[in-house]
Amino acid sequence: MADVVSRLGLGTSPLGNLYAEVTEREARAVVDAAWETGVRIFDTAPHYGLGLAERRLGAALRERPRDEFLLSTKVGRLLVPDPGGRGLDPEGFAVPATQRRVWDFSAEGVRRSLESSLDRLGLDRVDVVHLHDPDDHWDQAVHEALPALVELRRQGVISRIGIGMNQWQMLARFVLESGSDTVDTILLAGRYTLLEQPALAELLPLCARLGVEVVAAGLFNSGLLAMQEVPASATYDYRTAPAAVVDRARRIAAICARHGTTLPAAALWFPFGHPAVTGALIGARTEAEIRANVAVFATPVPAALWAELRDARLIEVGVPTP
Repeated sequence: MADVVSRLGLGTSPLGNLYAEVTEREARAVVDAAWETGVRIFDTAPHYGLGLAERRLGAALRERPRDEFLLSTKVGRLLVPDPGGRGLDPEGFAVPATQRRVWDFSAEGVRRSLESSLDRLGLDRVDVVHLHDPDDHWDQAVHEALPALVELRRQGVISRIGIGMNQWQMLARFVLESGSDTVDTILLAGRYTLLEQPALAELLPLCARLGVEVVAAGLFNSGLLAMQEVPASATYDYRTAPAAVVDRARRIAAICARHGTTLPAAALWFPFGHPAVTGALIGARTEAEIRANVAVFATPVPAALWAELRDARLIEVGVPTP
């Protein structure tokens, strides 16, 4: 089981109070349960709860042997005090709006962001630093942020450089134009899942050819694939899912049930059918959630499931499966 679980990582946006509050005790229980079940990859970002996720994750990992886990965070959004902030964070995290995010992919912004992240984490280093959502900041990300990360990697401050986005097109451009000598890994959220695979035609073959590792995130498409019984109120891409998308998920779930497995299990296993995908991130709000998902992932889903999904045209014939 350990070899299987080693491919799973804990994504910590829920620990930053995404959509709803998670208590300190609940957050700590999630990280502890992830560790106890064999998870050794942890991903966070300043964006998640205005630094709350970093603080909570660092507090839970500080007492762990540092060489036994891989830690990633992100740069691109600096957190600055906002004394005039009122109410809760307007970007969906249930935290006080005492800070605000400022886009900054400059070399100095990268260094400041990483230094602040280390302060919040209370750790001496992170292993991977991702450019976080540089969709509207291509020039500065390429000409300032990436060279700054390359220098930090050369100095041994970080080990790997990544880019994390919710789209595949710009990720492909980063990989193609920067090359594997610059980009070690990409974090692809929501665009290579059991529900949809737009990254298959171009991005994943490119990464496989150049040796850039792909970590799949958003495997549940922000909630839609997280439960066997898909509710009409399920979320997709961080908003209420269209009825047609809910129907598609329910059809997949029905086939999963016929094969003695579940929609979340198939969603967790699916991306590993592609050789470029080396890892996957899952989020959890409770100890029970992380334990259940790790247990599900420990047992592969039946091969016949993928065949029936192809027959039903719920995945295309050329899509690789585990």
